[in-house]
Amino acid sequence: MGERTKEGMDREKRYAFFPGCYIPTRVPYMEKSARIILNRLGIDLVEMKNASCCPDPILLKGIDQRTWLAMAARNLCLAEEMGSDILTLCNGCFETLKTANTTLREDSKLKKVTNEVLSKIGREFKGTVQVEHLIGILREKKGALKGLVENPLKDVNVAVHYGCHLLKPSRLLKMDDPFYPLVLDELVEETIGAKSVQYRRKMWCCGAPAMQRDEELSLRILRGKLQQIRASGADCIALTCPFCQIQFEMGQLLIKRRFKEDYNIPVLSISQLLGLAMNINPTELGLTLHAVGAKPPLEKMGFKV
Repeated sequence: MGERTKEGMDREKRYAFFPGCYIPTRVPYMEKSARIILNRLGIDLVEMKNASCCPDPILLKGIDQRTWLAMAARNLCLAEEMGSDILTLCNGCFETLKTANTTLREDSKLKKVTNEVLSKIGREFKGTVQVEHLIGILREKKGALKGLVENPLKDVNVAVHYGCHLLKPSRLLKMDDPFYPLVLDELVEETIGAKSVQYRRKMWCCGAPAMQRDEELSLRILRGKLQQIRASGADCIALTCPFCQIQFEMGQLLIKRRFKEDYNIPVLSISQLLGLAMNINPTELGLTLHAVGAKPPLEKMGFKV
């Protein structure tokens, strides 16, 4: 392989890009920062025209698994027609698309039933593409990423949050050990150069799924995590899931209103943190758009804000 330039001129791979619903509408900076990182790695993202919701791995799946599978299979068919593997940034989309892809490949009866539904719109699931998460690509390209780092984030303490849908069901997703994962910790320490702090309740859910039914329960779960993160001395939280991003940011504002507690812990996507280590301007990475300002850790990283 030829030497990779900083601008990613030696294009390595193209993926069918599946941004999902939340990222474009609620947290577009997750997409912007990921596109910058992937471009520098020589990876092209090609839009999936007419893609739908993944659909989400909780609500619809719990109501009607066959409909859930058919909707996911239609999205997989779009990538098959493009001849490209899927890359997604969202943990929920990753769980849905990869679970559906593997399930339909392994279960011929479900595949037949699903294709009967798809035949009504002139499509057929074949099982010819893979589903990848941004984190899996970054793990694979750690060596190349390290070569792009100009500003190692030394002395910055980062609390990583994995979320529920990146790791489980582990038999299908195969991202990391679901109880003792390391992929985010290693990216933070070995590539970005910061310290990944350990804290109690690290593997807890952020409480986002409960928000739709019981706001107080949701906030109490989040509050428990925030208390432990603050106790760890973390300068910021790093995560990969847009649903968790919204919960951690907006949840802090709701907790301040309800419990009179001000945590003020900045929440960054792992791609934003990587971008900062590459010395990319915080504004370009969307760090001015966050509900919880990131000024203290940015100053610690050497950025003028």
